[in-house]
Amino acid sequence: MIEWFKGEPLSELPRAVQWCLLLILSAVLVALLERARLPAALMLGPMIAGILMETGGGNLRVPAVPMWFSQAVIGCLVARTIMPQILKTFMLHWPLFIGIMLAMIVSSSALAWLLTRLRLFPGTTAIWGLLPGAATVMMLMADDFGADGRLVAFMQYLRVVFVALAAALIARFLVHASAHAAPVVWFPPIHGPAFLETLIFITVSAVLGVKSRIPGGAILVPLFLGAVLKITGVLTIELPQWFLAASYALIGWNTGLRFTRETLLHATRTLPQTIISIILLMAFCASLAWVLVKTVGVDPLTAYLATSPGGVDSAAIIAASTKVDMSFVMSMQVARLLIILSIGPAISRWIARRVTDQHPSK
Repeated sequence: MIEWFKGEPLSELPRAVQWCLLLILSAVLVALLERARLPAALMLGPMIAGILMETGGGNLRVPAVPMWFSQAVIGCLVARTIMPQILKTFMLHWPLFIGIMLAMIVSSSALAWLLTRLRLFPGTTAIWGLLPGAATVMMLMADDFGADGRLVAFMQYLRVVFVALAAALIARFLVHASAHAAPVVWFPPIHGPAFLETLIFITVSAVLGVKSRIPGGAILVPLFLGAVLKITGVLTIELPQWFLAASYALIGWNTGLRFTRETLLHATRTLPQTIISIILLMAFCASLAWVLVKTVGVDPLTAYLATSPGGVDSAAIIAASTKVDMSFVMSMQVARLLIILSIGPAISRWIARRVTDQHPSK
């Protein structure tokens, strides 16, 4: 918990000073995590710093436009890794992939239904809080069914934190993915025209993604358009490390700064149930990863990231910082997100109605 050294809340400080503190704290945490050789330190450090700042009384928020821009950068990062053979791999094993994705959606909904039937969560909160991926969409839809929006937000983003930390620890201590990592070149030589084209594309595709009103459009539109333009040779995606680091930090802050004191206090009563449900969901997804390892032959970390119930952006950042098959990871993550956006809410609404019918009063 961070507090102003005079005992005053951080909210009493000017916003410029708060941002400076957040930057300094993030840099310190990134350095410590990098020293521990944890993957995705550039996202985890700012995320932890955001949690500490917000629970210490800060009142910062990542503005919408920079957040859209950073999501588009991650979309381009994924697009840069996509190769034509990714479709071949998907088509070769499509029944298995679709089955695993549906199993994740059904299992999360079934677990949420059980927790709601046991009256461990109010109303239909557990259903919206446990559905993997598309966190913002789930939080918005939760209000339509009378769920507790603050608790849904807490469950969604706490799961992102757990998944990100678990993936980083698995990569570091079980798979040793970063044990001999090459030194990071922060300011590599940049191909000017390609970088300018990339900036223009990121800006235009981010706007298109937001204006299209597609859930997750700020990351999905750049991802798909960028992949097509890259494969056809129209666009060369240039993403220097310092540029990616800024985007990672924004995404980490966006998650961390959502853990407000009010939300944490409100969620204290259900914290054990929330953590248990997240661990159960992660364990089930890990079992699905084991199926991928045995049937497709991918390495364990690739399989874990492909089936992890976190967000597309965090999975992309972790995959980019470890030695995994990023194309495989992102094909599973993006395909699952598309399935969730198309049928997940319908499944959840059906379960929500049944729970509401059986328990009319919250």
